[in-house]
Amino acid sequence: MEEDYPTAKDLHDYEYYMKSRPHVVILGAGASCATIPNGDKYGRKISAMNGFIEKLGLKDILEKITLHTSSNNLEDIYMELDERSKAEPNCMDAKQKLEEVIRDYMLDFKLPDSPTVYDYLIMGLTSKDLIATFNWDPLLVQAYARAMAYTTNLPQLAFLHGNVAVGYCVEDNVMGNVGMPCRCGEPLAPTKLLFPIKNKDYSSDTAISKSWKSLNNALEVAYMVTIFGYSAPKSDVEAIAMLKKAWGAVKDRNLEEIEIVDLRDEDGVIQSWDDFIHTHHYSYHSNFFTTTIGRCPRRSCEATFDRLMMNHWLKPDKGFKPDMDFSDIDKLTCELIIDEENKKGTKKLLLDPYV
Repeated sequence: MEEDYPTAKDLHDYEYYMKSRPHVVILGAGASCATIPNGDKYGRKISAMNGFIEKLGLKDILEKITLHTSSNNLEDIYMELDERSKAEPNCMDAKQKLEEVIRDYMLDFKLPDSPTVYDYLIMGLTSKDLIATFNWDPLLVQAYARAMAYTTNLPQLAFLHGNVAVGYCVEDNVMGNVGMPCRCGEPLAPTKLLFPIKNKDYSSDTAISKSWKSLNNALEVAYMVTIFGYSAPKSDVEAIAMLKKAWGAVKDRNLEEIEIVDLRDEDGVIQSWDDFIHTHHYSYHSNFFTTTIGRCPRRSCEATFDRLMMNHWLKPDKGFKPDMDFSDIDKLTCELIIDEENKKGTKKLLLDPYV
């Protein structure tokens, strides 16, 4: 009996399908800290949750409240204020004041003039990919705007806890830079910020719900996932549950790859994401530049397929370097961007210069 072997077209279609799957990047506070390690354009540094209250001079807000927690972590303090706010007006006042100060604090951040990790990250992905961030700061949005000078083939963005730079029009379901005019003529209103409470409602706010839907859709079909500076804090129980649901059973993810960028101990980091990792299908990195996006910008899924499925050796020195300027980034990505434009709408495989 004659066996049915796959044809050249079958193999081409499978390769095209795998390489066309999205690369999803999930950002936590550590990613923004890595973006401006020496401070923003004016030397201001992103504060960690520990010591946040003191750094912003918010002790006066809490002077009249006897907190039960001994922690100086914003998450712990805010959660207590939230839990007590319905019964105690002074806790409600303190909670609202904290929200106002945090929004104003975040709005002031500006990227340095030289390239940052966020500039590399956005230029390293394309429109099939998605970056989902838990961060409130405007740095990712600013980097996206800078990348628009080089190409419009850029990754989708999702703001899982809202963002101070992002606006939304409920009537027209339009999201963009806060304050910019919607097609209805009204300025896009600031999105709600989701603050650190244990039971977050991700469905009540339309803009945040829309971002989660985008992430869920991308995660379901993702070929690669990079988790950058996100430690899955205890206030994000529901978020982790939603990520697990979208990712599905680990046993069904035997071809996908997880990359984790974190400064914490590798064993502890891997253990915390164990529910997402199929056996050995992961890599740990202490900086962005050793990741697949850093080493193979704009072709991370292509390079991964060629390495793992086609047994090709990758060239380790052709990607982004920490000391690049914008002209260097443009030179590195220009040919790739032209190739993407030329093959748009076809099933031709993209150029992969990293093999």
